[in-house]
Amino acid sequence: MGAGVAFAEMIRAQRGALFGWVPVCLAAGIGWYFHLAWEPSALVLGLIAGGALLCALLARALPESLRPFAVAIVLVAAGFLLASARAHSVAGPVLDFRYYGAVEGRIVAIDRSQSDALRLTLDRVKLDRVPPSRTPHRVRLSLHGDRSVDIAAEPGLRVMITGHLSAPSGPVEPGGFDFQRHAWFVRLGAVGYARTPLMGVSEPDGGLGVFRIRMAASERIQEVLRGDVGGFSAAITTGDRSAISQAALDNLRASNLAHLLAISGLHMGLMSGVVFAALRLAFALVPPLVLRVPARSIAAAGALVAAAGYLALSGGNVATQRAFVMVAVALCALIIGRRAISLRGVAIAATIVLVMRPEALMGPGFQMSFAATTALVAVFGWIRDGQVPMGPNWLKPVSAVVISSAVAGFATAPVAAAHFNAIAQYGLLANLASVPLMGVLVIPAAVVAVVLAPIGLEFVGLWGMSLGVRWILTVADFIAHLPQARTYVVGPGGWVLPLLALGFIMLILWRGPLRWGGAVAMAASFVIWSGTTRPDVLISDTGTLVGVMTDEGRALSKQRGAGFAAHNWLENDGDGNDQYLAGALWSPEGRVIHLSGKRAAAAFDGCEKGQIVVSSVVLEHEKWPCAVHDPDSLRQTGALAYWQEGSGRVKLVTARDATGDRLWTHWPKAAPPRDDKRQAQRTKN
Repeated sequence: MGAGVAFAEMIRAQRGALFGWVPVCLAAGIGWYFHLAWEPSALVLGLIAGGALLCALLARALPESLRPFAVAIVLVAAGFLLASARAHSVAGPVLDFRYYGAVEGRIVAIDRSQSDALRLTLDRVKLDRVPPSRTPHRVRLSLHGDRSVDIAAEPGLRVMITGHLSAPSGPVEPGGFDFQRHAWFVRLGAVGYARTPLMGVSEPDGGLGVFRIRMAASERIQEVLRGDVGGFSAAITTGDRSAISQAALDNLRASNLAHLLAISGLHMGLMSGVVFAALRLAFALVPPLVLRVPARSIAAAGALVAAAGYLALSGGNVATQRAFVMVAVALCALIIGRRAISLRGVAIAATIVLVMRPEALMGPGFQMSFAATTALVAVFGWIRDGQVPMGPNWLKPVSAVVISSAVAGFATAPVAAAHFNAIAQYGLLANLASVPLMGVLVIPAAVVAVVLAPIGLEFVGLWGMSLGVRWILTVADFIAHLPQARTYVVGPGGWVLPLLALGFIMLILWRGPLRWGGAVAMAASFVIWSGTTRPDVLISDTGTLVGVMTDEGRALSKQRGAGFAAHNWLENDGDGNDQYLAGALWSPEGRVIHLSGKRAAAAFDGCEKGQIVVSSVVLEHEKWPCAVHDPDSLRQTGALAYWQEGSGRVKLVTARDATGDRLWTHWPKAAPPRDDKRQAQRTKN
């Protein structure tokens, strides 16, 4: 058999499984768009569209074995164009200066910041002496200080406050999480804080009705169930996570149970499953009716309506929309008499999500959801097709729960570790002790509470919910305080997750011996990850914090302040220290000098060759022989990272190098100074 014939046979063997590659190709195009360091022009977009059209026209003329590759090229191009179209469709003004003054707007979201401060998102914004053409569509303010004199924040209420605003910040280190990109796609043009009282301007208008219902439901839940039990219950029913304490959140994260808070595929699937089963049971109780109507299709349609209601009640965030799409695909398959759960169904759901929100690909929510779902469907499909015994009938539910938790945990663990730099050592144990209770008690009780709410008896269902929620919080607290409950891992390089994902998909979708190449790719991704090196020196984009790698870990120049950058640097290092302990490692007598404040800058009288000087205020200096970074230069470059290379050389990478000039970056118009590289060369020992 010739190579050409063997290749054709290999491609022919993929019939029936090729649809699973549709979202993979779309994702490749979307990832290509976001990976660029420059914004594609109309000419580039036109050339890509033209090339895709040409491939589509020529596909039929190609041999059958080559047609899938032509279709793949078209899909990659489509993903690229979809991402570009989405990025331009959400364009809006971004504040390009530091603003202090009156901020007026309508409350459209209420949550809490990482520091546990109440946080408001406003639209229909008005800023003092800022024209509408430069005013962001949305701003977000964290409310600090004494809030006892504030009016109650209500959905739709138009408020005014005096606050500090600035543009969303860039990555805290080159290649780090890009908050500017995230803010761009949620149309957030400014972020800041306020310490003055919150004042009402006008009563809530007629809009945001669903938001008001959500917050009223959350308030009622918290009236019946106090403390973290009420906060947890409100989070999984209405999406309002503002009432759960930071201590409880940390316990949930350390025990790998934080996913129970997010209204995602688990909650949507359990809720629709409860409704579907209840409707099927109701039909079964009326034999004459069940013999005359398609009970399964009607029950699936009822569950779909309930899922849509849950989507609206929970706020309809991106994760919940993604979960709804996945459940809707499964329920629609049931309605038309097809298998509800299959890899084709997962591929359809992923395709719909990527078409609607291409930017979702870059977030951990999408990656973890579809990694878990794909792995679960594949594993249970192999069990079904291979007729693998799962024990006697009474043991099968237990076996299914154990297998589900283990498979989902193993599938999502690398993604979670890559994004959050931590591994919950006892996560499987915590999930085995908690997830079944979500299915048999918490979610069914929530459905009962919703059904009884119109007649004022919702407390019956809420009491049932509280039993399960208390158990989950107790498990989280117990697991989180076990020795070595959470270990930290270094953040991977940019190509680790794509290579891991490609290997994972190859292992599941490909038919034939080549599928084991996916396992090789996955192993290679872990090898690359294990060899990841971290920068020797990190400098924040404002010059307020410097981190130097030492034998004991990263030494930070401050024990307090710039906490967000400090937290992220230590996490990416795989370091479990807090900022205070990392600050205790700092030595002012090193090669890196940090000048914090005007007094330190004024007292500084110069540097030597090979040193790096970082100042939090603008330095008036002559041409010193060292590398100097102050707010003026950092405004052009963003955060900085230095790597020590061989022969005494150092490598300097800027956040601007890593992110490029994109729609969402908003670097200053002036070209970045080109002497940064020369400054780096002057630091040779």
